[in-house]
Amino acid sequence: MKNLLIIGFVWPEPNSTAAGSRMLQLIELFQKNGFTVTFVCTASKSKNSFEFGELNIKTFDIHLNDSSFDLLVKKINPEFVLFDRFLTEEQFGWRIAENCPEAIRILDTEDLHFLRHARQVAYKNNDIVTLNHIKNDLAKREISSIYRCDLTLIISKFEMKLLRKTFKIDKSLLIYMPFLMNKINLETISSYPTFLNRKHFISIGNFKHEPNLNSVQYLKEVIWPLIHEKLPEVQLHVYGAYATEKVLQLQNKKEGFIIKGWAESTEHVFTNARVCLAPLQFGAGLKGKLIDAMQYGTPSITTNIGAEAMHNKLAWNGFITDDPYEIALKSVELYTNEKLWKKAQQHGVEIIDVCYSKEKYKKKLFNKIEYIQKNSSEHRLKNFIGAMLLHHTIQSTKYMSKWIEEKNKLL
Repeated sequence: MKNLLIIGFVWPEPNSTAAGSRMLQLIELFQKNGFTVTFVCTASKSKNSFEFGELNIKTFDIHLNDSSFDLLVKKINPEFVLFDRFLTEEQFGWRIAENCPEAIRILDTEDLHFLRHARQVAYKNNDIVTLNHIKNDLAKREISSIYRCDLTLIISKFEMKLLRKTFKIDKSLLIYMPFLMNKINLETISSYPTFLNRKHFISIGNFKHEPNLNSVQYLKEVIWPLIHEKLPEVQLHVYGAYATEKVLQLQNKKEGFIIKGWAESTEHVFTNARVCLAPLQFGAGLKGKLIDAMQYGTPSITTNIGAEAMHNKLAWNGFITDDPYEIALKSVELYTNEKLWKKAQQHGVEIIDVCYSKEKYKKKLFNKIEYIQKNSSEHRLKNFIGAMLLHHTIQSTKYMSKWIEEKNKLL
């Protein structure tokens, strides 16, 4: 069996975050293709963290700036290493290169952090996103990590195009890897509550994620008052892990704006709601909440940022618009028109089946990593920028880390 080490940025929370679901999808993919998986992480576990024991996966707590990791990774001796976001590659990539130089290094970006950051900054300054926003310091760090790895998984075709066209990254270093879904069984969709048996709107998303928090505030201040005026008996149920006091204070039962907090069952929440609202103002990557909405037969209203790269020009399972009045108008229309609602539901099924085929992308991934492993010397020789960046990272990050480690021993 092949040996895969995953260095997690956090312990996955598939019931709280899209990133957690994504990580579990990748783990399942590798396990079903004959890989032994070990998961390590520097973060503390939470009550929502996934229990890896049920998947027969060994886990270890690791520490930053600590040579104990070197001993552990030599013992694991992985053939492949997957970095969960560029931050873990920055922290541990040089240690992998030194202790397991033959291991194939794979980076999963989740989404491009520098793009999300650029859009957030532009939004807060009421600007249009330009290259000056995008070519930020975060971009320099994240793209450096991409070069230092043998392969990077890119979740969005928009982001793939950005990296290829704007930053001129060679296609041999990148692979498009969206959410990985099974084909939807129409009988399953028809088994969920019908239009008449569903009620209320939902919004869902981890509140630690700034785009989600902003979206809920936007709903509260701008969108929901317009909907509530037309549908005074209908409620908006807002779900998400890590609701702060600031979030809880948004609740107004009289206006039907209800903060529900963490959703114990995503399936139950979606299949009992009639429409999902996701008026995202900034962000990047693919939106797990909108995938869930399609999967559970719940039409959605979102923005162009929300739907970016998600439907390959297929008809959306609801409506896409950036205008707040149009969002409210289409939300009311979708909520009250059963024929329109059913058509939107079918569009969601088509998007999942056409754009997120697990079987299709699984074959591409394993063909790619098998080729890189067999031709690793040639593959790395062509990536001189990566070799140069890795050299300088080892020279700088390595000795900074060792200095911190020695300093910590004195405390």
